[in-house]
Amino acid sequence: QVQLAESGGGLVQAGGSLRLSCAASGRAFTAYSIGWFHQAPGEDRKFVALINWSGERIILAASVKDRFTIRRDNDKNTVYLQMDGLKPEDTGLYYCAAGSASDSVPGQYQFWGQGTQVTVSS
Repeated sequence: QVQLAESGGGLVQAGGSLRLSCAASGRAFTAYSIGWFHQAPGEDRKFVALINWSGERIILAASVKDRFTIRRDNDKNTVYLQMDGLKPEDTGLYYCAAGSASDSVPGQYQFWGQGTQVTVSS
């Protein structure tokens, strides 16, 4: 089992920045890829970014690749999502998830956090 806890969400004006954190506890954090997903109100969860266990494989969704970055600190069992140039359409819940495969499909992830709310005002 891996327990995940997101933090760092909040209210920000368009063009602003936030850094989300995904802190993991439990066994073998370094065995998992970590993904971030965005769920806007009334919509399905959508892939944002992933990073594999070593940090060498990173994939960002096209809509965020010029604005967001992802990195992990395995010594701290934490993955960070740096969000710059935020837009109102980035508003929603952000979830981190742990999975064995580096994949953009939510169903491929075994463990999920509770989410953190990001609100971007125009």
